[in-house]
Formats: sequence, structure tokens, C-alpha cells
Amino acid sequence: MTTHRHREEDGGENPVADYRYDATRKNNPPATLASHGRIQESGKQRYYYDPHLPPNLRFDGTGQSDRVPELLDAAKHRALTEDEVHFLKEATSEFEPWLEWTGKREGKSWFEVDPVALHIHDRVSAQATMRIARRQNVQRDLWADPVLDYHEAVQFYRHDVDWSNRLILGDSLLVMNSLSTREDMAGQVQMIYLDPPYGIGFRSNFQPLVNNRNVSDRDADLTREPEMVKAYRDTWTLGVHTYLTYLRDRITAARHLLSDSGSIFVQIGDENVHRVRAILDEVFGEDNFVVTIPFQKKAYQESLSLASVNDYILWVAKNRQAMKFRPLYIPTPFDGDVGKYNRIESPDFGIEPSVNKTADELEKRIQQGWKLVREDYPIHSQDPPSAPQPFEFQGVTYEPPAGRHWSYEWPQSIKRLALAGRLRGTGNRLYAREYWEDSPIVPRNNFWSQLKGPAAPRYVVETTPEVIQRCILMTTDPGDLVLDPTCGSGTTAYVAEQWGRRWITIDTSRVAISLARQRLLTATFDYYKTVDGSTTIGSGGFHYQSVPQVTLGSIAHNVALDPIFAKWEPLLDEELDALNGSLAQLSAETRANLLANASARHGARKPSSLPKDGWEHWEVPFDVDPAWPRALKDNLEKYRKVWRGKMDEVNACIAANAKQEVLVDRPLVIPGVVRVSGPFTVESVHPLEESLGVESPIGGGPQNLDSFGDEGDSIDTDAASNSEAFHDTLMRLLRSDGVRFHGNGVASFAWLERLAEGSVLHAEGEWEMEESEVPHRVAVSFGPQYGPVTAKQVEESIRAAFRRGYDALVFAGFGFDGAAQAVIQSDASPSLRLHMAHVAPDVNMGGLLKDARNSQLFSVSGLPRTKLERQANGEYVIEMEGVDIYDPVDNTIVSASAENLAAWFVDGDYDGRTFCISQAFFPDSNAWKNLARSLRSVVDPEAFAAFSSTKSLPFPRGEYGQAAVKIIDPRGNEVMNVHGLD
Repeated sequence: MTTHRHREEDGGENPVADYRYDATRKNNPPATLASHGRIQESGKQRYYYDPHLPPNLRFDGTGQSDRVPELLDAAKHRALTEDEVHFLKEATSEFEPWLEWTGKREGKSWFEVDPVALHIHDRVSAQATMRIARRQNVQRDLWADPVLDYHEAVQFYRHDVDWSNRLILGDSLLVMNSLSTREDMAGQVQMIYLDPPYGIGFRSNFQPLVNNRNVSDRDADLTREPEMVKAYRDTWTLGVHTYLTYLRDRITAARHLLSDSGSIFVQIGDENVHRVRAILDEVFGEDNFVVTIPFQKKAYQESLSLASVNDYILWVAKNRQAMKFRPLYIPTPFDGDVGKYNRIESPDFGIEPSVNKTADELEKRIQQGWKLVREDYPIHSQDPPSAPQPFEFQGVTYEPPAGRHWSYEWPQSIKRLALAGRLRGTGNRLYAREYWEDSPIVPRNNFWSQLKGPAAPRYVVETTPEVIQRCILMTTDPGDLVLDPTCGSGTTAYVAEQWGRRWITIDTSRVAISLARQRLLTATFDYYKTVDGSTTIGSGGFHYQSVPQVTLGSIAHNVALDPIFAKWEPLLDEELDALNGSLAQLSAETRANLLANASARHGARKPSSLPKDGWEHWEVPFDVDPAWPRALKDNLEKYRKVWRGKMDEVNACIAANAKQEVLVDRPLVIPGVVRVSGPFTVESVHPLEESLGVESPIGGGPQNLDSFGDEGDSIDTDAASNSEAFHDTLMRLLRSDGVRFHGNGVASFAWLERLAEGSVLHAEGEWEMEESEVPHRVAVSFGPQYGPVTAKQVEESIRAAFRRGYDALVFAGFGFDGAAQAVIQSDASPSLRLHMAHVAPDVNMGGLLKDARNSQLFSVSGLPRTKLERQANGEYVIEMEGVDIYDPVDNTIVSASAENLAAWFVDGDYDGRTFCISQAFFPDSNAWKNLARSLRSVVDPEAFAAFSSTKSLPFPRGEYGQAAVKIIDPRGNEVMNVHGLD
């Protein structure tokens, strides 16, 4: 579906670009259309695992060790049989320990995941925002918004649309299951980076505010997000036991998403690294474990004992035999250990021993152009040749040692090494010469030091981008899909975007989602050259730098050297004849005087003695003695000039034909182009409907009750009983406490009763009124225990309330998504008053707070205070005046000025389906700093200044005739308002 568009087609002078991908995704529902279509019903997805799979601590192929506790218990009541006694004896002597935890094997070898749907709330395009800042027109394809008519748009998950990256709010297990089952993405993810909580502390793992990453032990600093509370409870109810189950379930679901060539990286601290390794072995099989990567996270750490300055990354492949691997390289380090390089060669080809040089001396020489060389590299291999293999070198005939043969083809390949200056004879052995610089790079290993934390961390826990970058580059290619189930501040998404990978990132925290959205929207990257020159990344990928890796084998087999040798050998012979001719003209007296005074002139490094019958090629000196006659000096310089010409061409040919190691971290950069993040969507999990089962889950005798020993399909009573208890709790609290309105007015209920289960309306009652007033009938719809009130719930509740003739409808929830608020605002019926009542999070946090409140639990929130102005030219401006937001710590509605918000956004042509961010405003004046600096020549700096203000840039009336405003409060919650445009 995606067309390969070249930058020239998009206005080649445009200095702002992004990447698109030759890939598609399913059309999951926009939040405001969720109730218009039907999502195919699906049962819970079951994931199987083998509780007897051996981690590295256990081996019991039979699984019979589980009988040991049973037999020990039986021995209390009866005598064991001879076979049973024998079994116990064998068990205690042979069975080894394994990793075990509460809840691992009780009655099941599987777990089930609810089939939730993912709703799209926002579409984000940095390119569109930049064009609006430049006062240019924008099209909806900048947001990768599919052009679907209404009939197609409500056929959810049935159509393939252009790819856009995804930022998803929700439990990672639910999201991964939805991707796998509803969107057919099983086997499509190339790499997963999982950074789970390291420890058990609720207060240290979660950040409650967007603009404050300092977390203390006060109740006021705890997150109140219901999804986060649930995530913590699901993870740590039984301490490390539920933590291991939490990890096993998510790692199992992640495995289903991985391609056969894919990899997963799990970042963990030393507290649980051993447990996580065992779980990975169980889920993937220990044969697919790749390596443990210790990486330095800080330079210094205070400790009462040995300081811990590193964390660990566990790398596991889906199938190690098919694993995609792209090695990373670093410059060959010089650490002073010259080892096998026993000589050092000067720029004028003088040779000195290296063993008597200090590391500092050697490094200084190398910087001056000297080369480390090994002159004793063996070039013979095991097994005798079928016939003798004599080879003449520098007047001496050599053969391989007894029982061995030349390592390269004889005699052609050995001759190439000789003519390339890569052989050296000593005694009766012939060796090769290998230079240290032949391998200018070496593969990076698994010990990653000198990595510090992020320079400017945004989140309470954040990994340095360099770590994730290496993992992505080693296991993916441009266009591959990267998944991060633990988004945090969006580092994985940021790095994936930087390197042209598609990404999906997930988090249960609205704070994390808000931080990641801002980070990605305001990021800038280098623009890398694609193979086909387009802005669409397909199978071609990028153009990369490469480095030659010279080996003796590549020289020996390089037939391109032969014509070079053939070209230069006659020229060298000619120069050698001239040199020896001038040498022959020297008298015996002249020779004696030159030799006698050589030491005085040159010290220890004197020139070679002058031979009587002339030099061979390998004997010609490099140094010229100033005392030599002019003709001899000139002819030696001519010879060496020709020789250097030959060697320059030889070395260039060697480098050109050597194996080229591709540097996947060094793509070619196109200067003058600022790249921004490609389009992405902000999505969330649609909470499951909470209702009671039709029939009682308990039937028959006690033997029919669900138990740990039941391997069959049992009725899940937890969801039903939890829902009933949750609604009962809210009913009781609402009946006694009433609803608090802005200004501290309280509306109490004269009576409030439960409605029959199965309805979206959960309770009905009447406000307390004066005797002379007409009673007002009120309906109440409770949101889910762990999630926001959705647009679908609002629309269905409004229809039900109208049918029953209620005067008011109260939505009571722990949060309201933006689409739900938009529906409430757009319903202006005078016969039915709608109220959004925030439930105090304390209701959901029993045991996590030191002091939980028991009154003022339901507070009705207000709307954004925005003003729409029409200008003389017909364009519109929206001014943000503030918003009444819910403070979950004090359980009050507070009026916040625009300066105290985390962000606010404008969609200048809101289609009623998805909020497309066309203008983004952050009170932090530094948010747009990088883009403003990069685009200062083409974008008016005042436009970026406006993106930190309270007034929007002017925008025209669009196709849909309405504009929407979305506000993000400091806790990541969103409030939305819609304006009709005349």
C-alpha cells in the first residue's frame, strides 16, 4: 500500500523529512467509533507452558519428582510398597533442584489472557506540526490516517492500512495478546526489549507526575493511576512468587510475537538476574540462550561492601540457529599488549623490535605513522602434501615442516604473498608478515563498560540509549519491528525511530505515555541515505560505511594483484639494473671509506654494506647515505620511488578486495535534512465489560469445585465476584458520601439502588431535594476498576438513560479517556444532564497508602477553559485559559492555569474519529529547542516560541468544520474540548 516516494517528489528543498515503511497494520478502532462497529467476539487466548521444562538448575526428564511429596504424606498413614520405597531412594539421590515458586504449577500448564481491543485516541505527526509552523498546507496522509469511508472504518481489524508506529497505554500482557490474536502479528516482531521492575518497592518504581521524576516515600508522591495500582498488585501480591509469574506470562506472550529469527533482551539487576535467566530457559529453551551482557550503568556507587555499578541484559533468541545477527565493531584497541606483534616498522620501512618499547612509546610511534607487524605468522597447516612443495624466496628454498603443507595454494598464492611483501624467511622456516592495522576494527564483545546513565533523564527509571541502540542494531535491519512492553520515557521507541525501525511500545502509566509522546514529537535525527533513494524503508535499508578487514588469505587468493605485479616487476628490474650499474662504478677505496665512516655518520642504524656484485631486490636499502656519490643516491631514490608506487597500488588492491565489514552503526548521512519522527498513534486498551455470570459457578458436590488439581476448563469466578464486590463498594460509598461539585457543593442521594446486572447503567436513585421541588431521577454508570470510562460506555449509557427517562446521568470512574469526554460535551440535550465524577483512587489502593481517605470520594470535574477567536482573514485561533482538573491526592477539582499543564494540543480539523495533533504546546520552553535550532533558517523562531505559549497559531476551517483541544495534566490524564467552526 505504501508508495516509495522520493524526497524530490515531496518538495526536494524541504529540509524536514521522516521515514515511512513498506508495511501495513490492521485498522483497529478509533476510540470515538468503537460503539459504531462490532468487534468479533473471541474467547480468552490460552498460552501453554510446560512446568517441568528444565531450567539450568534441574534435570528430571520424567517429571516423577513431583510424586515425592505425595509419597511422604502417604507414609504418615500407611506402609509404603517396595516400589515406592525404591522410588524415594532414587529420587533423593538423583533428582536435582529446579526453580519453583508459588503459583507456577498449581493444577495448570497454561494461563489465559482476555481478548481486549486496542482503541486509537491520537495520531501524531511531527512533520505535520512543522509544516503548520511554516504556514504550509497539510494533508491527512502526514498522520498516516487511512482514508476509509464510514462503512469500512467500522469494520474493525478487517482492513490493512499504511503502517504507523504505536504508543499504547495498557497492560503489556493484554496488549501483546491483542496484537497476536486480533491483528495477526504473531511471528512479525524482530526484536523485543523488556525492562521489568528490578525490585519490589511500589514507591520507587512509578513516577506520579510528568514534570517531577523525584520519588519519595510520601503518600502524596505515589501514583494514583488505577492501571499502575493493578500492575503493581498483579506483580507483587505474593512478592517474588507473583513477580516470576508476571514475567513468565509476559515472556511467553512475547515469544509468540517474535519471528523465527527474532531476539528478546531482558534488562535486569543482580537481585533477580538468576531467576529471570531460569524463566527464559523455560520459555525459550536453554539452547536458545545467546549471552549475558553486563553493562556499566554508573561510574560510582556508594556501598558498605563492594559497589555494584552494572546491570545485566539477558539475550535469548527465538531460534538461535536462525537468529538474525549483525555484529558491531569498535576500533581495534591499543592497550599496550603488543603480544604477537614483535616488530615495529617505520614510515620509511625501517624495522625495529617492539618488545623493548613501553606501551606509551609504541602508542606514540603508531601515532607518528609506525606500524606494528608480526613476522612469524605460520603459513603451514596439518597433514602432509601429496608431493613436495618447494618454494624459493629471497634466494633460499623452503618447504613446509614435516607432515604439513602450505596453508595457501602452492605456488601461486605463496608467490602473491611474497610479491606483496608479506613473507619473511628465518632459518629454514618461511613465515608470513601480518600488520596490526590489517584489522582496524574488532567485534564488540559482551562486556559493555564506560556507559553512564542518560544525560538528562526524564523518568524515574531510564536506560541510556546507547545500550538499547546496540541491541537493536545487532538483531534488526531497517524496517524491522521492535517491541518494548515497558515503555518508560520511550527510549526504545526513540532509538528505533532514530535507526529507521518500526516500533510498538507499551506502558500502564499515563505519565510514561505523556513523556514518550513529547520526546518523540520533538526529537530530531540525522537523515540516512536509503538504498533506493526514497523516504520509504523497505527491504533495501540504508547505505553504510564499511571497513576492509585484510587477512593473509584474502591477499593470497587475490588474483587482481597479478596484473599489478606484472606491470611493476619490469620497471623495478630496470631501476635495479641502473642502481647496480652506479654501484659497480665505485672504486674499492671509496667503498672502504664509506664503510669505515658509516658508524660515525649514522650511529647504531647504519646503512647496509655495499655488495661487491650488486643488490638483489630484497637487499636494496631504504636509507640513502649522504656520503654516497650523487649517481648512487639518485638511482636508489628512483628505485624506491618505483617500489613505493608498486606498494601503494598493491595495498590499495588488497584493501579493495578484502572483506568489507559493514558498519551498521555508520549509515551515510545526507546533510542539510532534519529528520523528525514518523507518524505514530497513541492507543489504549479497551477495558473488558464487568458483569456477573448468568449462572452460578458452583454446582454439584464438592468434588466438582474448581481446584488446583483441576486440569480441565473451569469456570472463572474471579472476574464476576470481583465486579460485584467492586460495584457494591462504590454503591455503598456513593450512597453515604454523595457527589461533590466544583465549588464544594455536594449533591446527596435521597435513595440509590442497584440495577440488574447486564446493563451499562449500574444504579439509579434520586437527588435529595426540597419538598417543593420536583424529584430528579439519576442514573449511575460505573467505570471499570482498572481503566478509564470509554466513549463506547458513554454512548451506550446515554442511550439507555434516554430510554428510561432519567434526568441526570453520573459517570463515576477512576479516569475518562479523551474520546469519552468529547462525547459527553457534544451531547447538549437539556433533558439529560451528564456529569463526570472522578472516584478517589484511595478506594482502589487499600494497603498501599499510609492514610487512606474515607470521605469526599466522588468529585465532578469541569471542562477545559478555551476560547475560540475568528480573525479578520477567516482563520481561527484558540487560546488556552486553563482547565479544571481533578487532583487525586486531595480529591478536589482545582483550577489550573495553562502554564501548569504538561501539554495541550490542537486538531484544527477534527473528524470526530481520531485526534490528529496538528499543533503541540509544551509549557517547557526547552521542549522544541532541538528542532528550533535545526530549522532556524526555514521556520520563524516565533512559531516555536508560540508552541510554548497559551495561544495557538492561526488555522483555517477544514473539511469537518470543527476543531478539538486536548489538555494533558501533570499526571498524564487528558481532558478534551471540541469547538464548532462557523
